[in-house]
Amino acid sequence: MSTTRLEHDLLGDAPVPAQAYWGVHTLRAIENYPITGKPIGSYPELVRALALIKQAAALAHKELGQLDATRADAIVAACQEIAGGKLHGEFVVDVIQGGAGTSTNMNANEVIANRALELLGRQKGDYATLHPINHVNMSQSTNDVYPTALRVATCFSIGNLLTAMAGLRVAFEAKAEEFKDILKIGRTQLQDAVPMTLGQEFSTYAVMLGEDEARLHEAIALIREINLGATAIGTGINTDIRYAKMAIRHLSELSGLPLEPAPNLIEATQDCGAFVQLSGVLKRIASKLSKTCNDLRLLSSGPQAGLNEIRLPPRAAGSSIMPGKVNPVIPEVVNQIAFEVIGNDVTITMAAEGGQLQLNAFEPIIAHSLFKSVEHLAAGCRTLTAHCVVGITANKELLAERVRTSAGLATALNPFVGYENATRVAQEALRTGRGVAELVEEMGLMTREQLDAVLKPEVLTAPRKIV
Repeated sequence: MSTTRLEHDLLGDAPVPAQAYWGVHTLRAIENYPITGKPIGSYPELVRALALIKQAAALAHKELGQLDATRADAIVAACQEIAGGKLHGEFVVDVIQGGAGTSTNMNANEVIANRALELLGRQKGDYATLHPINHVNMSQSTNDVYPTALRVATCFSIGNLLTAMAGLRVAFEAKAEEFKDILKIGRTQLQDAVPMTLGQEFSTYAVMLGEDEARLHEAIALIREINLGATAIGTGINTDIRYAKMAIRHLSELSGLPLEPAPNLIEATQDCGAFVQLSGVLKRIASKLSKTCNDLRLLSSGPQAGLNEIRLPPRAAGSSIMPGKVNPVIPEVVNQIAFEVIGNDVTITMAAEGGQLQLNAFEPIIAHSLFKSVEHLAAGCRTLTAHCVVGITANKELLAERVRTSAGLATALNPFVGYENATRVAQEALRTGRGVAELVEEMGLMTREQLDAVLKPEVLTAPRKIV
C-alpha cells in the first residue's frame, strides 16, 4: 500500500501523505511558511469558525439547488465533526502566511472534502466525486471566508475573555467589601496624601474592569458585521443573488451569533478598522490591568523595607541566593502579558494600514496577534484571580499605625483648624513621628470629642455636609 497519493495544482503534481486529510495546496503552504511552528489548528475557535462557514455555505447551496443533497449532506457532516473538535490536528498551515489567508482557506477546504469523501465511502483525494474548491468552496473566496472566520472566531474567544474579566472583577469586589472598614493613607505621586479605606482602593480595580467589559461589548458589535458572499473583492461575483443572505442566516444559526451583512461588501473586504478598534480596547484593558498589578506589587512590597500594606499569597521561592525571599510573581506575569498585548496592537495597526486597494493581504498577522492578545489576557485574568487576588490579606496593624502618625491626616482637619495650623501640625508630626490627633489636642486646636467626631472612616473618606 502506497504511503502517498498524488495530487495536482497549478504548479504541477506533488505527493501527499496518503492518510492526510489535507492536500496539495496545504502541502505548498507547509513548504512555504515555516515561520512560527504554530499551526492554525492551535486556534480551535478559528477552526470551528471555518467549519461553520463551510457548513453554512453548503446548506445555502443545497437550499438553492446548486449542490446535490448527497454532497451537501457529506460536507455538512464533516463540518459538524470539525466544529465539534475533530481533526483539528489536520489544520497544519502556519498561522503566519502569505496570500491573505488563502492557505488557511484551502487547508479547510481539503480537510472537509477528504473527510466528506470518507463519509461517502470513497478514498481521500477522490476529487472527481467531491472537490475541495468546486464543492466545499462553492460561491466563496478566501477574501470573504477568511475575514468572516476571523470575526466569528474573535466573537467566540472574546466570550472567554469577558468571562475571565468578570471573574476577576467579582474577586476585587469581594476584597473591596472585606476591606471596607480598614483605613489607610492614600498616595499621590507616591507621596502620602489623605485617608481612604483599603476597600475603596480595591473597588477602583473592580470598577476599571467593569468599564472595560462594557467597552469590549461595544467593540465586538462591529466585529459581528461580516462580508460573507463578497467573494473576490466585494462584488459577489459567481454567487446567486440570494446566496449571501441565506449563508449568513445559516451561519448565525449555527454559531449562535447575531451576525449581520456589511452594508458595503467592497468596503468590508478591504477594511480592517474593526480589528484595529478591538485591538485598541484590548490595549486599554492591558494597560489598566498592568497598572493594577503595579499597585499590587507596590502595596505588597517589603515586607520590612517596603510598603507592606497588603500580603499577596506566596506562590514560589523568590531567589536562588536570598533565603526567605518571596516575589509577586503573579502580578509580574500579568504585567508581561500586558506588554505583549500593547505590542500586538502596534502590529495590528500597521497590518491594517498596510492594505492596498481592494484587499488587505496581512490579515493572518492580524489574526495571530489578536488571538494571542485575547487568549493571554483571559489566561492572565484567570491566573490573577485564582492565584493572587482571592488570597490577598491586609496588614491591619501597620495601616492603622500609619493613619495615626501620618501628616496627611492634617488635611482632614483643615476645615476645623485652618490651613496654617494644619500645616504646623503636619510639620511637627513629620519631625517627631507623633500622631496628628494628639498634637492637635495638645495645641488646643480641637477637643478630644471634636477629634473623635471627625476622625471616623465615614467622615475621612467621603464628602460630607460642613456647617
